[in-house]
Amino acid sequence: MRARMTLFISDDQNRKPYGMTFTAASLRPELARIVAEDFLLSGDWEQTKRRILSTNALQARTPSSSVRMEREFRRRLQKLTTRQLEILATAPADSRVAVAWLAVLKNSPFIFEYVAENLRAKMESLDLTLRPSDYENFIHAKVAAHPELAALQPATLAKIRQVVRNMLREVGILGQNPKDATLQRPHLPPDLLAAITADDRTLLAGFLLPDHEIAWLSSTLSHSPAITYYPPPNLPPLGGGA
Repeated sequence: MRARMTLFISDDQNRKPYGMTFTAASLRPELARIVAEDFLLSGDWEQTKRRILSTNALQARTPSSSVRMEREFRRRLQKLTTRQLEILATAPADSRVAVAWLAVLKNSPFIFEYVAENLRAKMESLDLTLRPSDYENFIHAKVAAHPELAALQPATLAKIRQVVRNMLREVGILGQNPKDATLQRPHLPPDLLAAITADDRTLLAGFLLPDHEIAWLSSTLSHSPAITYYPPPNLPPLGGGA
């Protein structure tokens, strides 16, 4: 059963084809940090690209893998604001994971819609178990607006599902145990919460926040940007399970 959503509405009729380049790299926040640090020093993505590739900074096994990974990380990080890049480059590990996930959400409508529409609705209806059928149902629901999905081979769809599932574990939406299929809200540090709200509050749906909480946060942070976030009554904490 789908919970009612109001802030985030997927406009499938006007969508471009989904890009699936995210399969080139998982979250790898420690590698994303390296790219972010270099760019913040130079302010030039082409210079950053050359240095990352010439030094094999992403620790790729082959030159072709290095090229694919660099291109994917660059595409993701180019979507971030300067403040979000600064958090990725300087913040503790848990914040880096959250920013790496944010970069994926901003760069991949496929992943954002899967989480914001399907997984968020499951949590709001208290169905906290992620099943293979959830992914299959999402694909089926999107085929009409995204016929490119119908052209994908079963092996490709399986790979996409596995990469997405791995990312969900990395960010904490799923537990680290491969057998753990329980959904939970990932950790969202206060500095990143403020940076997302200042950028585009609908992105918070990718962290499984419900619409009424996004609206409450937006209103609160707009009046007091430096406020420490405490959930209003009857809302689960940002870093805990639902």
